[in-house]
Amino acid sequence: MPPVWLLLDAGDDHAIHHAAHQRAHPEDGRITTDPTPHTNSLAYLALDLLRAMGRDSFARPDAERMATDAAWRAVTCWTLTTRIREATVLRAHRLTPERLERLATWRAETGIRLVLVAHTPTEAAELRLRTRLAAARLTDLRTISDTASILDAIGPPAPGRCPGPPPSDHVHRLPNLPRTDVAAFREECKRRLNEADFAHTDGQYQAGYAAARTWLTRRPAPSAAPRTKDAKGAVPQDKDAVPESSGHWPDLEGLRLFLARLTVSSPSPQHTLARVRGAQRGFLSRHLQLDVPDDLIERGGPGITTVPITPRRAHALATHLPNPLRAAAAAALLFTGTDQSLLAMTQIASVDEHATRLAIDRDSRIYIGTPPGPRHMYAIPPRARPLLTAALAFRRRTPRTTDHLGLFAGCFGTPVRFDNLIRDAGLDFPAVTHPHPAQDWHTAARCRHLPAALRG
Repeated sequence: MPPVWLLLDAGDDHAIHHAAHQRAHPEDGRITTDPTPHTNSLAYLALDLLRAMGRDSFARPDAERMATDAAWRAVTCWTLTTRIREATVLRAHRLTPERLERLATWRAETGIRLVLVAHTPTEAAELRLRTRLAAARLTDLRTISDTASILDAIGPPAPGRCPGPPPSDHVHRLPNLPRTDVAAFREECKRRLNEADFAHTDGQYQAGYAAARTWLTRRPAPSAAPRTKDAKGAVPQDKDAVPESSGHWPDLEGLRLFLARLTVSSPSPQHTLARVRGAQRGFLSRHLQLDVPDDLIERGGPGITTVPITPRRAHALATHLPNPLRAAAAAALLFTGTDQSLLAMTQIASVDEHATRLAIDRDSRIYIGTPPGPRHMYAIPPRARPLLTAALAFRRRTPRTTDHLGLFAGCFGTPVRFDNLIRDAGLDFPAVTHPHPAQDWHTAARCRHLPAALRG
């Protein structure tokens, strides 16, 4: 662990404070915080650190308030998730022993390089500060006292600083596409659409075709997949399963996760339709029939009621929702597009180690004692993974937590709280208003071998 840098600014030089602020660059792992004056609250110091990371929505009068322990857990989780490596704290001479102890704990849990800038005009003031630091177990100090050396230690201004959110993405809007089946879809699009619209539609179609071929190449043939048995040697009955003799694809969870990954970044239902039709054509090229609901674009789920997590949306989530659980819950609504009641069933263990997929075992929560069927599988896009990782770390650091407990417990508890969550994020959530009483479209997907007589 690096030593604590103690920068003793005897003259309270404005240039030092200015240099520290200019050096900050959260995206590059460096933050600078100037603690809120006239308060010794431990929670306020945590919120000051969150603000330095760019998470400052709590400054609004109607924002959600976090308790002290929760705020410090959020600081720790965001530090680890976003790889903050260095934190400069100004006016450290005003910090109470309790605040310094919190900083010491934060440093011990994250390994962060801590830089304290203190105004110590007299030897007595410096002695008092060192006494408080020793009481907080901050004893491995590297002290610098003259202004020139302090400025050198802080370093030059961060290059390439670009405040504000990233620009919005431009997406070519697609017209309503024909509802024909996979056999006639591409030809119908070519006949009905103008040249530009067909080119964009065909790009989505070809992307789905290539993704399906690649995915199938990496998977064993359906007939070769083993069937699992229970402790008595019997094969569990799955209400969605089809006998192996029919050539049905046995790994429904894997199939549905593939469809979720294919469509989670889709900017509109029309883009999703083109991707799915291309994927169906890719399956047919391997003598497999991929069946999806006929009313696909009237359903909910990936690519229909989801919103792509672009850099701008990821910035909005990270900025406006400093609580890791709230940020992850909002992100999950965006990338799953599913009903809140289903998403509320998400367990801590539902997210895999690398935060790439989210699985919801709905049947085991509703029908106690019933053998579980295929889980609801959702793909977590790369820009949402840090949010889910931070939420997992936050929940696991909460006292008396086990992996079977709810990850988003309390996030969707009341309509008022949820409305505030959406307002804080400032994003559109189609899953909230889209009428889709049926299950998400990809959970009804099926795949089977084509009989030899039907292979062309």
